[in-house]
Parts: sequence; structure tokens; C-alpha cells
Amino acid sequence: MISRMVCFRNLLQSLRTGSAASKLRSSNCYTSRTASSVQPVVEPSHCSEDDYANMDWDNLGFSLRPTDYMYITKCSGGGRFEEGHLSRYGNIELSPSAGVLNYGQGLFEGTKAYRREDGRLCLFRPDQNAIRMQIGAERMCMTSPSVHQFVEAVKQTALANKRWIPPPGKGSLYIRPLLMGSGSVLGLGPALECTFLIYASPVGNYFKEGLAPLNLFIEEEYHRATRGGVGGVKAISNYSPVLKALGRAKSRGFSDVIYLDSVNKKNIEEVSSCNIFVVKDNVISTPATNGTILEGVTRKSIIDIAIDHGYQVKEQCVPVEELMEADEVFTTGTAVGVATVGSITYQGKRVEYKSGDGCVSQELLSTFMGIQKGHIEDKKGWILEID
Repeated sequence: MISRMVCFRNLLQSLRTGSAASKLRSSNCYTSRTASSVQPVVEPSHCSEDDYANMDWDNLGFSLRPTDYMYITKCSGGGRFEEGHLSRYGNIELSPSAGVLNYGQGLFEGTKAYRREDGRLCLFRPDQNAIRMQIGAERMCMTSPSVHQFVEAVKQTALANKRWIPPPGKGSLYIRPLLMGSGSVLGLGPALECTFLIYASPVGNYFKEGLAPLNLFIEEEYHRATRGGVGGVKAISNYSPVLKALGRAKSRGFSDVIYLDSVNKKNIEEVSSCNIFVVKDNVISTPATNGTILEGVTRKSIIDIAIDHGYQVKEQCVPVEELMEADEVFTTGTAVGVATVGSITYQGKRVEYKSGDGCVSQELLSTFMGIQKGHIEDKKGWILEID
């Protein structure tokens, strides 16, 4: 059992016997809490590197577990973002007329911090998330932080919450950067103030199946994105529209949904929260990022790894028929990692695919995880050590 920090035990005892507010001020380490507004600027507590939060690390799953600190900064009038700061995790204050609330003017990103067996803390290609946010911000008429400020903010957030980074092999700290139009706006137009905020949560496997192969359903009624829309950027407005189809599929026992193109309804595009790959013989195909498909950081990395392993990778339209005749199918994403697909159902027909040892997805995943864990040399400069 991983040892808890002494200061955390003392805090729990003090909370039972006295005023929580006064004890929090005198404690050297803090627990996370929710407040009615952003908390004052604070300096993270410096607890031993051997200390972990009091968590059941073997049963994390993928759900929110608030950590101690979040990062926040603002900019106004299209200028630069001010120097950001760490605050205690808590609620934020927004005008009812904020652009993000009225017109969905917002983006989010997702990246992870990992703990290696030697104790080092690492991030995986956070600069790519920063670049993607800049592309999305331009599309959504928002000012974005520079790549440097984005990466530094992610580092600060990870280090401030490092006791929440799971032990090696137990999961990761999922880091969620948000960019939103926080300024007031009534008539349709971009908000003049933008807020950049980052929070984090320890997570395990995204799917309830864990590492078991996924069972997917091809959706024909609803679509994730359309040509000329914002499917190619990580806009917040891309995700709530899939909830109807996703909920319906899950109620029927499926893991997730595959969406088709909205024009011809015959080519696959994405799964609800991840990219998809199709394997036939020595060829790996994945839908091209043509404006309706998000260019995932994990997707990009897996393509590079596959090419290094000698596979032919094609980024092109992938018809449903080609998917149903594939040898193997897998998905990629920051949240899901690399997940093998065991079966797909389309128009009442269920097709099963190869899974387990010896599959292409497992070969690529092994290299991908080996680089992250430090077992394989990082020749591409993907890993950023932060501690």
C-alpha cells in the first residue's frame, strides 16, 4: 500500500475536530475543494516526492477526481495573455452573457502527465496540443496562448498536482486545457475577453472494458461533423451532439459509435472521442483529416511509428465496405491510448476482428508505451521531462 503523506493525515484528523477553514490555512498540504469563484493566487505545497494522494490507484477508471490546483489567465481586446497563475481548484465566475455560454465559443485540449519507474514525471508532445489549440482558436475567432505559454502552463499544472500523478503503470494525470470566450456578448460576435484555464484529474482506462477489445456500432442517423464546420478542430460544440447516438448505442451494449460522412454516408470518419485505423494485410488506412476529422496527437504519433515499423500507411477515404472486410481495427486518442476493436455492427451485421497478441495494434502500442515509459529511446523528441 502506497504511503500517504503525514500532513494529509493530520489534515483529515483536524477536519474532524475543528474548523475546516482555519485548519486549511495552517496545513502545509491541501486537499482539493470546490469554491464559488476562483481562489486567490497560491503557491503549491512542497510535499515529499514519495507522497501520493489518498486514492485507490487500482480502480481509477475515467471520471473526474478534482486535484489541488488549476491554472488560469485572461486576455482582452485581442492582446496577449497576461501572466497566468495557479489557484486552488474551484468554480469560476462567468457572466450570463459570456460568449462560451451563449454561442459555444470554446475549445479544449487533452494531454497527460506520466510517472516513470525511475520517478521522473513526463509529458507527451504538449507542443502539438498547443499548436492544435492555436489552429482551433483562429477558426473560432479567439486569441490563443503562445506555444511556450501553453506548455509552461501545462508543466506548472502537472507539477502543482504531482501527488495526483498515479504510480507507474496505474494510470496518468489527465490534463484538460480550456480556451473560452469569457467576455460578455449579446449580439452574435466574438467575445472580447478570452480565458485560458487548465485543470487535471487522475485517470485509468477510458473505456469500461479496460484493455478488452471494443464493440462498436456504425451510426447512420446522426453525424459528428459536416464539411465547412468545425470537425477538424477541438471545439466544445463537437461533443454534445454525439451524446444522443452514444447513449443509444451504450444502452444496447456497445462501447462507442463510428460516424459516417454526412454527404455520402458511406465513408467512416471518427469514433465519438477518437480516431480510427483499419488494417488489411500490410496496409494501415485511416480517414484523411479533411476538415471534418480531428488530427489527433496520438493518431499522428501512431502513423509515424507504423511507418518506422515498415507498414504502408494511407490517409484517405475509408468506405464502410473496406472497414467490414478488414483484418483488424483499432482506435487512438489521448484519453483512450490505442484500443483494439473486437467487433463492429452495421445494418444488423456484426463482424469480428483479430485481437490480442500478435496484432498490429499491440505491436504499435508496445512501441508507443515503450517510448512514454522510457523503455525505448525517444529519437523523435516527443517526451518532455518536467521533474
